[in-house]
Formats: sequence, C-alpha cells, structure tokens
Amino acid sequence: MTRLEIRNLSKHYGRVKVLNDFSLEIQSGEFMVLLGPSGCGKTTVLRCIAGLLEATAGEIYIGDQLVNDLPPKDRDVAMVFQNYALYPHMTVYDNIAFPLKMRKASKQHIDERVRFIANLLEITNLLDRKPRQLSGGQMQRVALGRALVREPKVFLMDEPLSNLDAKLRVYMRAEIKKLQRKVAITTVYVTHDQSEAMSMADNIAVMESGLLRQLGTPEQIYSEPKNAFVASFIGSPSINFLKCELVVRNSRVYFQLHGTLLELPSTISQVFHDATHTDITVGIRPKDVVLLDNENFNGLRLKGEISFTEMLGDYVIADVKIGNNNSIRVAKSSTNIDLTIGRQVSVGLPYDKIHLFDTMTGNRLLLLNEGN
Repeated sequence: MTRLEIRNLSKHYGRVKVLNDFSLEIQSGEFMVLLGPSGCGKTTVLRCIAGLLEATAGEIYIGDQLVNDLPPKDRDVAMVFQNYALYPHMTVYDNIAFPLKMRKASKQHIDERVRFIANLLEITNLLDRKPRQLSGGQMQRVALGRALVREPKVFLMDEPLSNLDAKLRVYMRAEIKKLQRKVAITTVYVTHDQSEAMSMADNIAVMESGLLRQLGTPEQIYSEPKNAFVASFIGSPSINFLKCELVVRNSRVYFQLHGTLLELPSTISQVFHDATHTDITVGIRPKDVVLLDNENFNGLRLKGEISFTEMLGDYVIADVKIGNNNSIRVAKSSTNIDLTIGRQVSVGLPYDKIHLFDTMTGNRLLLLNEGN
C-alpha cells in the first residue's frame, strides 16, 4: 500500500506550459481519475509519475521517496497504455511474464505469478494464444496482467478503454474497478470520458489547460461544481447555461434575461442585495428542468418553443428556444409528454437545482437553495 504525492508539478516546452504548478495527493489504495479534455495535461502528469518525462519543476513522491531523479525502472510503477503495447510474437503467458523475466525472477516464481494473475483476470484459457488471436477485451486483460504481475506500488492507466466498442467499455470499466479493489494498488487513471470517471473513481481531479480545476468525489464534482468549466464537463446531457444580469430595484432582486425581469423571492434575494457580481450565469441540468402545466411551482419560469427533440432510449431530450439567442435542453424519461416541435411551452427552473456562476471568472457563486 503506497501513497502518491505530486507537489507543484510544472512541465514546459519552451514558452508552452503543459502543466502549471499542479499538486495532488493520492491516498494508499485509492482509485484516482484525472479527467479533462484532450491537451489539458493529464497524460503528461502520468508520464512524469512514471519517469517517461522529466518535470520542469516540482516534486513527485512515491511513498516517502522523492523519485524525480530515479529512472523509470526504479520507480516501481506499472503503466497500461491506450494501445496495449503487447509483443505480437509472444504468447499471452510470455507477455505477462516479461517484466519478471527482465528482473531475472526464478522460473517457479514466474510461473506461479503468471498463473495467479491469469486466474484473477479469468484468462487462463488464453495463455497459449498470441495477441492476434485475441479480442480487444482479451488484449486489455493481458495488458492489465502484465502490469500487475510484479506487484507494483502504483498502477498508471492512460485511456486504456478508448479502443474498445461502447458495450465492451462499459463492461471493462466495471471489471477494472473490481480488480483494483481486489489488489488494492494505488491507481491513477487518465480519461476524457466523464462517464468512465464517474463510474470508476474514488476521487476525480478535473483538469483544464494544465491546471487542477477541482478535486472531489464523483458526487461532489457533479453536485457542487466549483466553476462553470467543471459544471459543463461533468454530466450528460451537458448543463444548461443562461447568461443574465443581476438587477436590484426597490429592494427587490431580479435576473434580467433578454429584457425580461425574473423576480427572486425575498428568502433568496437577500443574498444578493450587496452583490458585486452583476453578470450572472444560471446553470441547471437538463434532468432538473420542469415542463410546467400548473401554477404551483417554486422556481424561475420561462416561456419558449420546442425546436428539436432527440430520442435516447430511456429518455427524450428536447431543446426549448428561449428568446432569440438562448435555448434550454430538457431531459425527460417519459415519452407521454407532448414534445411536438413548434409547441409553445413553459419551463421551470427549480430554485434548489440552480447553480450560479460569475460570468466573467466562471467561478461558482452558490446554489440558490444555499441562500435559504
């Protein structure tokens, strides 16, 4: 069981800053996911941990040992790559055994470890095959076995499921999570897929442009995003954003959207009386938007027209055009609702589901029910 700590890590290529003062602490046995768009620096973090890249600045500790100056072979980490990197001329047995042979382990120890790992991964029947005879999921298991066979202190995984089809990805992410719990190896997993991150992680580190934007459990990241970037990156369908202006008149507080004033109740508006933020972005997830058919509703009300619908199996997504420049996406599980394109509808944004962000900085201000 090994703790991993990254302190103020930076990686520059000339004037290009791929990582900028990145710090992260990963507890022993934890499954940490680095999540972010392509080019945000997450793979660079992984390669710096492995020793495949030299950091421009900062420190990396594996356990209590500073490993910056150690070569990759002495860091006792194992890495699974996106393309698996199996040796095509070797059998599955020899691919898994290769790290132990390089360490000159005894034949008996190698055989015991290979068969133990093969049994753990349920690939014992594949040991005599070569990679060309395997499916994508089977190759993934072999790559995992080769990484696990020497019992590393840290397990690094770089988008290992990206080459699999959608159904197999869902299956394999559950299998990898179950495997990690069994072996209890500290794991850092890189992905741009928020569904993978939400379903697998103990904690998620959301990255953007070489910076750590938020660290937390999947539930914290989803329910309490610290900024608009995190809110937009987590959740499917993506969160709705409406840019408004905060207006105070005669001790009453309004959100102004395209000339329409939306009054806030006194229990909430008192939070904004002395606000310095006048440009506000309202965020609400599509599943939380309500199609109104009565007057009893505690939230913001908007009128619009259904402009697009999309059937996604268990639920339907409808785009409701609000004014000339805004639309709100609504996700509903029932197909009994009339979502005819062109229909005029009223949509409701419940106060307790609305997130507010400073439009200029993107930083989260509060969830409206926090003002109660």
